[in-house]
Amino acid sequence: MTRSAEGRGTGPAGTRRAPSRPAPSAAGAWLELAVEADLEAVEAVSEILGRLAPGGTSVEPGFDLVDEGLGARIDPSRPAIVRAYLDARDRPALRRAVRTTEEALSHLQAFGLRPIGELRTRFVAESDWAGAWKAHFPVMRIGTRLVIKPTWRRHHVAPDDVVIALDPGMAFGTGLHPTTRLCLASVERAAERGDMLGARVLDVGCGSGILAIAAARLGAADVLAVDIDPIAIEATESNARRNRLSGSIRARLGSLPTGAPPHDLVVANLIASVLIALAPDLLAEVRPGGTVLASGIFTDREADVTASFSAVGLDVFERTVEGDWVALAARRPG
Repeated sequence: MTRSAEGRGTGPAGTRRAPSRPAPSAAGAWLELAVEADLEAVEAVSEILGRLAPGGTSVEPGFDLVDEGLGARIDPSRPAIVRAYLDARDRPALRRAVRTTEEALSHLQAFGLRPIGELRTRFVAESDWAGAWKAHFPVMRIGTRLVIKPTWRRHHVAPDDVVIALDPGMAFGTGLHPTTRLCLASVERAAERGDMLGARVLDVGCGSGILAIAAARLGAADVLAVDIDPIAIEATESNARRNRLSGSIRARLGSLPTGAPPHDLVVANLIASVLIALAPDLLAEVRPGGTVLASGIFTDREADVTASFSAVGLDVFERTVEGDWVALAARRPG
């Protein structure tokens, strides 16, 4: 897999995961670090918190609860919350980590580029861990038909709903990040164009498997999901089983090239620099007349990604924007 727009991991192709639970500490607790940040500052804040949290960081965008608290509506004008968790076993080390984080955030705040809040901390007992995570993930409607439903939430299914049951605490790609929402909406539009029915689809950097599951739910006959992180493969397989799609989705450790025959549609929720580097491989993975859906692009890098696609023969025919993020749809001429 390659580096995901929704996250950061280890090495050239990691993702930011929902923080994994550390080994039980002597105190039976973890320290939660939380910082409110403007969406454009989220990546920098995540970098700071991620230096100290081996389990990674998570991002919760601002949202309003709707449908009597059973659903949520993203509010891009509100700050996101970046969270990370530290093992509370070594209290002196914990205090040093908090001081280091506060100093780094202070330096970032000094630039005055985007609003960044103060560091908030609280202890979370082991018995409260699952509840602490579940509180941050509501049911979410994306596009016109897709519904992301955490496994513990209730949802009143409408006739046209395409529901994806997901355990966001397992891995990466919850639907909360704008890049994932843009990519899901692109997948839905591809289905509306008739590009999904019976299609062979490749999900590059599958994370939780959310995009692979959406493609299968919307009619894809065969989905190959690749990632270099074994945890992501395990999560994708688990979520595919949860959605009764094990027969349609194959998750495999690896990256591009896949060695598989060209696909009808390739989905890549990465970041601009990785999309640019992978442009030739993305072209090779899609058949003539097929489509590449790319997300994770900051608006100021859109021209670079478009140019790299054009240089290898991918013609961009659609762009969608949410805040400072852009998703592109490009076709390989048939």
